[in-house]
Amino acid sequence: MEPLKQRPLKRYTVGKFLLLLLPFYIVFMIYGIYKPLPDESLSYDSGWHEVTSPQLLFDETYTDNGKTVHDHSIFNKVEQMINEAESFILVDMFLFNDEYPADMDFPTLSNWLSAQLALKKQENPDITIVVTTDRINSFYDSRVPEHIEFMRSVGIHVVWTDMSKAPDSNPIYSGAWRAFMQWFGTPAGGYLPSPFGSEAEPVTLQGYLDLFNSKANHRKVVLTEQSGLVTSANAHDASAYHSNVAFYVEGELVQHLLETEKAVARFSGKEHVLETLEVVPSEQDAESTLQGKVVTEYAIKEEIIRTLQESGEGSDVWLGLFYLSDRDVINELKNAAERGANVRVILDGNSEAFGHEKNGVPNRPVADELERAHPNIQVRWYNTDGEQYHVKMMYIRNGDDAIVTGGSANFTRRNLDDYNLETNVMFAGSADHEMMQQLDEYFIRLWNNEDDQQYTLPYAHYGEQPQWKNWLYRIQESTGLSAF
Repeated sequence: MEPLKQRPLKRYTVGKFLLLLLPFYIVFMIYGIYKPLPDESLSYDSGWHEVTSPQLLFDETYTDNGKTVHDHSIFNKVEQMINEAESFILVDMFLFNDEYPADMDFPTLSNWLSAQLALKKQENPDITIVVTTDRINSFYDSRVPEHIEFMRSVGIHVVWTDMSKAPDSNPIYSGAWRAFMQWFGTPAGGYLPSPFGSEAEPVTLQGYLDLFNSKANHRKVVLTEQSGLVTSANAHDASAYHSNVAFYVEGELVQHLLETEKAVARFSGKEHVLETLEVVPSEQDAESTLQGKVVTEYAIKEEIIRTLQESGEGSDVWLGLFYLSDRDVINELKNAAERGANVRVILDGNSEAFGHEKNGVPNRPVADELERAHPNIQVRWYNTDGEQYHVKMMYIRNGDDAIVTGGSANFTRRNLDDYNLETNVMFAGSADHEMMQQLDEYFIRLWNNEDDQQYTLPYAHYGEQPQWKNWLYRIQESTGLSAF
């Protein structure tokens, strides 16, 4: 009977030990929630400036008479920017790898971009080339991808973003990570299968544990001394067929984009890499009817909320989004509809990602909520087939005036509340401007499936969602226990 007497004692000892650890967990969790941003040039708002030579570019995948069409132009523009650069090239890219399930096939986008940059460096040894990226591409230091090692070998600087210095989007988990797990580091190599594909290099347990912190440098920016591109597109093989949008700019906005990138280098310990980069001033277009600004992180949300609050009777509000879940944005969409705005939303169905089936959260329960909220709100689904509708854009027309915001930021808590790093641009001005006319044409074409091309599907395509998905979305959005 002696062992039976010892068991309660052992349980009591373990419980006491866990209680001793609890205060450490709580302190680190609270610290992660309220930790300030690591640089003053984050949550950045450049203010409005006259815009020089803005361009709007789309990658579109759609069905035409039963055949899949890939009408893509964004990385053609990236290639042109690389070819024309003389002083520096800076690429800040969230997903920049070639790993995906072995039974799938995609264009070699990451290796193509790496080769373009390396060739430019070989042709012009004096040019400074910097690639800033998220540590997910090394699976949190488990290994260095071959294309990134190749770029470093030819003199291209690589900045791995140190997101440990940012606030925690998933504090329930990250409190334990900060208190007990982060101190062990990540050894090179690994023995666990990669989540990206069976043929990818093995990764470490510590890499998986870091992954669950669920925060990233999610930006997608390309800069040279004379131009800038802000996009929703990743240089990622498995994302090559996604539908995306990009905005090309010259002039003062390029300098502001550079300032936001210098902030990332500073808190990632690579300030010296960018400190000598300078933008060449360009002539302003005297006839420009547009103003533009650069916004990052929470400043993006402030502008989304402000522009929605200014929308009402007679306003046309268009959204094209990969993810829509932020409660403040959703409530402002409802309020705008109540004031008489015509709100139309095109969403990805959240059906699958890189060969893995998804449950439709958050977009499907959010679509149900919006459709029930007011007759002025209508939702359609982009007609995807394995790829994603990866656009992150809002366009509003108020009579003779129009405004648009687009870039890397999904309309979610994680993307808009200072947890991820995000970059958007905004343009405001005459609705008759060529760019605004392009946006009108884009959304109307997708909404109406013009020329018998199948872009979008009706809201009823997925049917009303079960209530459990709504509660799952609400819990995931509020706690950060999610992938969106």
